[in-house]
Amino acid sequence: MTSSLFRGRPRRATAHIRARVAHAVLGALVGAGWLVLPVMTVDTRDPVPVAPAGAVASAAASSQAGTSAADLVLPLVAGVAAVALAGFGWLRRTRRARTRTTPGTVSAHPPVPAPADSERQARAALRLADDCVRTSREELSFVRERFGEQRTEPFTHALRAAGTELSAAFAVWRRYEEGVPQEAGARRQALAGVIGRCAEAGRRLDAQAEALDRLRDLTADGEGMRAALEVAEERFRELAARAMAAQRTLAALRERYARSVAGSVTGYVEQAKDRLVFAGARLNEARQAADVGETRRAAWQLRAGEGAVAQAGVLVGGVERLAAQVREAAGLVPAALTGAEAELAAARPAPADEGPAEVRRESGRGSPAPGEPAARSAHVDGVLAVVREELTGGPYDPLDALRRITRAVERLTGVRSGVLGAAALLVARSSVAGAEEFVGVHRGAVGAEARARLAEAARELGAGSAGWADVVAGEARRLADRDVRAHGTEGDATGPAGAVLGGILLGEDPDGGPPPAFGGPQTRSRLHR
Repeated sequence: MTSSLFRGRPRRATAHIRARVAHAVLGALVGAGWLVLPVMTVDTRDPVPVAPAGAVASAAASSQAGTSAADLVLPLVAGVAAVALAGFGWLRRTRRARTRTTPGTVSAHPPVPAPADSERQARAALRLADDCVRTSREELSFVRERFGEQRTEPFTHALRAAGTELSAAFAVWRRYEEGVPQEAGARRQALAGVIGRCAEAGRRLDAQAEALDRLRDLTADGEGMRAALEVAEERFRELAARAMAAQRTLAALRERYARSVAGSVTGYVEQAKDRLVFAGARLNEARQAADVGETRRAAWQLRAGEGAVAQAGVLVGGVERLAAQVREAAGLVPAALTGAEAELAAARPAPADEGPAEVRRESGRGSPAPGEPAARSAHVDGVLAVVREELTGGPYDPLDALRRITRAVERLTGVRSGVLGAAALLVARSSVAGAEEFVGVHRGAVGAEARARLAEAARELGAGSAGWADVVAGEARRLADRDVRAHGTEGDATGPAGAVLGGILLGEDPDGGPPPAFGGPQTRSRLHR
């Protein structure tokens, strides 16, 4: 295989260099011949008859001596000149090769970016790819509702593939944050892998953006626009009714349970109503623009309206999801208390016992420290006593009660099973879903760290590690809250500012900019008025 360095050099330049080299070699050979020829004949006898003695012979001898000296000097000068020209040509070619900047030349030592620069690029790539996947998922939900599963399968496949690449990128980034790998070169490769996987996720979506536009047909004869508006307006009307019901549901939760129950969805109903107001205005403008034939502006307004409707659905759905999970948790608490008491009785050490085998495995030692099993048993006793008091003493938080019970028992036995396993899974699902909802509707402000924790929590939940998924999801939510506060909005931005905060508008212009569409980095902002 020909080296890229030689492939990049023009053939004409290569032939020119070869001609120069040939000329230099030929000159050197001629010079060497002139130098060697006198040496070969200096000791030979006269090849012609000797002339008679006298003045003529004397003059001839003098002329022969002078010619021999010239024959020695001239070839020497020619040889030196040839060598000098060859050396000059070599130096000139070397200097030109070192300073050449034309395509086809490859630097032997390309510049290595600083780790901080590579990390910033990786964070930006993760955030952009995550936004592209989320936006594409939102728009595809409207397209699927109109055209069905079969006709939208290519887009679903592309979205699934992009999500797989993004999940792998987040996993590599998370290990990088934890210091794995440690060697500098390997860490640079890890960052390059993160950026590369994010680029591949975007490429998968970019490749299907044009096909999705053709399927939707929003800017042709107006029929596609009218059908898309009907789908969005139908979902808008449904969500308007659900938002009113969600407000009553939230009030009932606050009345029946502790105030901490509704903490994760505080402000969701108000934000959902604001998104619906924004969506209603955009959908009306889209219909008006379509009626007068301004198809490009109609498509812009439609996508902004669809994005707002989708986020209103996330916010309303978050309240509904929490209410259902709180009711399920309240039903599990008595059974979880009974299961915890049984685990405690089985694990309670006898006076001479060193503790159950699970505790020894968890501690990583042959046996726990003196008094450790007793201390853990006492801790479980205390947690169960507090939960029983909350059940009988007034409003409490069922999800938090299950969280404390399952964590205490896991610390004692190292395992969860039966009703305690179901309780831990319910708590983890609630935590992951709450973090996912918050990041989704505030993605204009949430950074890569919170998104990486959320991705890790989803992986752990899928792998069955409910306890760790709950912990990591809590970290993701706290990091996302921090990012939103640093953004200066506290999550209560309304109108176009709220749309930018939610990623409904890209924020590229004073009025919020264009809405993102299905696609990767190359196609997501293709809608302009």
